[in-house]
Amino acid sequence: MKTRFGFLGVGIVVGIALMLVGWQIVQRSYRYQGSLIDPPLAAPDFALNDQSGSSFRLSEQRGKIVLIFFGYTNCPDVCPLTMANYRQIKSELGVQADQVEFVLITIDPERDTPERLQGYVSSFDPRFIGLSGSLEEMQKVWESFGVYRAKVETGSASGYTMDHSARMYLIDPSGNWRLTYPYGFENEKIVADLQHMLREAN
Repeated sequence: MKTRFGFLGVGIVVGIALMLVGWQIVQRSYRYQGSLIDPPLAAPDFALNDQSGSSFRLSEQRGKIVLIFFGYTNCPDVCPLTMANYRQIKSELGVQADQVEFVLITIDPERDTPERLQGYVSSFDPRFIGLSGSLEEMQKVWESFGVYRAKVETGSASGYTMDHSARMYLIDPSGNWRLTYPYGFENEKIVADLQHMLREAN
């Protein structure tokens, strides 16, 4: 009887060990869905003001994933759709969303005051972050991330629109720029990348 239980105990231990090895193999074989930056680049640090007027410094977000999108509150299409994608991604992450910061950085600081950003990002989720600063501060951030922006006069009541690049940037918990996603990239693939990266970090 003792021998049988002994074999059973050994079998359980071996089974668990094999499961762990299998899990590690799956983890190592995972391929990120977005455009992977390999080797990772240290993300350019910056400090801007959020919608409540508090300072937000990228290097102080270590331990979390930071998703960054460059847009503006008067945007008629790309920006609200991307913010809606943020909301869906956050919902699908569930409790893991606490380990991710969803950030909009304005490309139109002339109109995007903290008050305007407050109303805009809160309409999608109160936890989302909207960042702005002086034109000089913003210029440095745009350049460091290779962001394209151009004012287009329309003659309408709004005065102008902004042409701009529309990629999403992923900064990993170590502060490295790891992935980018083009506009319209599937939310479920971004969620899978985030979940895998969080498992790696933990």
